Amino acid sequence: MPEHVLVVGTGRDFPARLRAARPGTETSVIVHLDYLYKVREPAGNARVIGVRGDAPDEEWIALAAAAHARHPFTRIATFGERDQDRYAAIGEALGLACHSVRTVSLVHDKQAMRDRLAEAGLDTTAHARVADADALRAFVREHGTCVVKPVSGAGSAGVARVTADSDLAGVFDRAGGSYLGLVNPGVLVEEFIEGPQFSVEAVSERGEHQVVAITAKYSDPATFVELGHVSPAELPGERRQEIHTCVAGVLDALGVTFGVTHTEVVLGPAGPRVIETHVRMGGDEIPALTLDATGVDLDACALRQTLGERVLPDVRAALAAPREPRASAIWFAVLGARGLLGEVTGLAEARAVPGVTEARVSARAGAEVGGLTSSDSRVAYARALGGCAEEAVAAAREAVAHLEFQLRVRDVGGSAV
Repeated sequence: MPEHVLVVGTGRDFPARLRAARPGTETSVIVHLDYLYKVREPAGNARVIGVRGDAPDEEWIALAAAAHARHPFTRIATFGERDQDRYAAIGEALGLACHSVRTVSLVHDKQAMRDRLAEAGLDTTAHARVADADALRAFVREHGTCVVKPVSGAGSAGVARVTADSDLAGVFDRAGGSYLGLVNPGVLVEEFIEGPQFSVEAVSERGEHQVVAITAKYSDPATFVELGHVSPAELPGERRQEIHTCVAGVLDALGVTFGVTHTEVVLGPAGPRVIETHVRMGGDEIPALTLDATGVDLDACALRQTLGERVLPDVRAALAAPREPRASAIWFAVLGARGLLGEVTGLAEARAVPGVTEARVSARAGAEVGGLTSSDSRVAYARALGGCAEEAVAAAREAVAHLEFQLRVRDVGGSAV
């Protein structure tokens, strides 16, 4: 029977790749109306369904069910964070294999995740959802240095490290928005765990979890926005095993049984603590770093699992295969001065740095840039390979240092000058 995959969200290039991976495969896309323009090759799909973002789950389900009645779906998938809740609701309603509504809810709601991990005996991080700046102030006075973050969010937007002397009212206001649209979410405040932070990429199948790569991250100490990454992280074997065990326990507790996941942990004095986890691939080109460092293609794993194929045997074979020691790093450019982005020079010099595999500008010309408030604040990046983590990071940073950015400022009337 030919496969017919319902992709929830734009799917990036995955609908086309699914169709190419197995002859006869068809795809349909159901997506938030505001993102219809991001659907690539729309005519290549059997249909594209646009739904208002504020429509209830029942409307998304009804529209998907109507299409399913005429042209049954065999599988359902999503390849990003936004609308994962719609994917789970539709999948459960249509009886298609997917992450459960409960699992997606636990992953998206950081307080619910913390509560579940505490219930499972896996996490003792003090935390609370607070409704106003006064409640935030009381928590910080009790616990000392803390981290404030949106209840649901992405790209480190609204995240801040605070003490009792911080501008807690301003911090609360910045974190009080909600990336995924929760109603009156408040903000989450957690005790701060001192220690290096890592991203952990894993592949799960039939309830088994295989860590593929542990990536060290370099973050701004105030905003936690990532400035760089390198994979594999240089860690003693026992620390790596502790992180493997921690991540497997988290995924089990949240009900994750399949798929590619991206988990962030901090290695504190008492061992690894989870920061957050995601039932999707990591951002910041981490899948590319993972492929360089391990030979495992996480994009291909997600695609193959969507079509019902087993991937863990191949993942484990790739991890066990002999390889020359190699590290892969990325470093981002951030501008302190504010303005409208003009000409960028130095790309040729950046690309000529030994070990550099990619250097590009990520911000569009004319965009307002400067400062560091979220991942979107970064304007360019370079990736590089090295024989060890230190070499790879040094090459990526050297490449970024070659870039020069011309900025224009607005005059008092709002025009660029």
